[in-house]
Amino acid sequence: MVPDSFTLAKVIPVFKKGVKTEPGNYRPISLLTVIDKILEKLMYTRLCEFLQKYKILYEFQFGFRKHHSTVLALLEVIDKIYQHIDKHEFVIGIYLDLQKVCDTVNHNILLYKVQNCGIREVIYQWFKSYLSNRKLFTCIGDTCSHIGSI
Repeated sequence: MVPDSFTLAKVIPVFKKGVKTEPGNYRPISLLTVIDKILEKLMYTRLCEFLQKYKILYEFQFGFRKHHSTVLALLEVIDKIYQHIDKHEFVIGIYLDLQKVCDTVNHNILLYKVQNCGIREVIYQWFKSYLSNRKLFTCIGDTCSHIGSI
C-alpha cells in the first residue's frame, strides 16, 4: 500500500506562453516528497524490466523507453515515407497533438490493462493504491489552497 502522505501533491503553476491572466497558459507542476519520487523510480524500473523481459510493449512504442527516442520514431516515419515514395505511392500524414492527454487517462481502464499485462497480486495492489485517494493543493507565491481530492 502507498501511504496517504505519498499521495499528496503540491501543485505550482508555471507560465508557458501568452497572456499571464489566462489560466490555460500555465502548466501545473506537481511536487511530491523525495521518498515518493524514489519509490516511483523503483517501481518504474521494475515495470520497465518486466515489460521488456516478457516483450509486452509494441516494438514501435517509442515514448518513455530506454533506447527508443523521438529521433528514432522520426527516422522510422521518414523511412516508411521514402519506401512508399520509391514505389510511386501517395503518402499522407495525419498528426494529432493531444493536449493534457495524461489528465484523461481513466484509472480503472489503466488498472485493467496493467492486470492484463500480467501484473497481479501485490504489485497490482500497489498500483491501485498509488492511483487511489490522490490529493493536491496549489500554491502561488506564499498563498496555498485547501487540500482537495483528485
